[in-house]
Amino acid sequence: MKLHGSMTSPYVRKVRVLLDEKQLPYEFVRENPRALDSQVQGLTPLGKVPVLRLDNGRTMIDSPVILEYLDGLSGEPLLPARGEARWDVLHWTSLADGLLQALVNRLLEHRRPEAQRSPETLAWEERRIARVLDALAQADTSRGFFVGDRFSLADLAVGVALEYLDFRYPHDWRARYPALGAWLATISARPSFTRTTLDTVP
Repeated sequence: MKLHGSMTSPYVRKVRVLLDEKQLPYEFVRENPRALDSQVQGLTPLGKVPVLRLDNGRTMIDSPVILEYLDGLSGEPLLPARGEARWDVLHWTSLADGLLQALVNRLLEHRRPEAQRSPETLAWEERRIARVLDALAQADTSRGFFVGDRFSLADLAVGVALEYLDFRYPHDWRARYPALGAWLATISARPSFTRTTLDTVP
């Protein structure tokens, strides 16, 4: 398998973490999807990463699809197949994805020329970030995980989102949510996280 992706993308990182957790061999093709010589434009009409190219020639696009495919290849699934646990995992995963979207929107607004930035948009996204953090802080992580007593897609998604928060919007959120910060410290120490850190260069 070949994973095409950027080192700055949290969506690519989610796939990299899952591949590491599952110990699935793959080749990472580092891409800047906006570069003229990027292969991404020819692999997906969406023009975005991640893109997974399978050994049989099939191309898979969009991180939720790629994650679900890879999760079924080996080992205990990180997304339960049925029952309350499945919906609990999807609930926290959706909140984590919403946090990522708010962070990306905030980043894009800050990249506009200062005179063209919308204070209303920035304030809206920062309020949304705060609301998601409030919600994540309500999770019972006394057993070390967001759902049940083992690592799941919820932990993967929330862990990646919170580390992306530190990467793109550094502020002292841990002072307000110390339990969430302590949980992240444990998750961040997993080999799948330490081996897939973000980079400032795509």
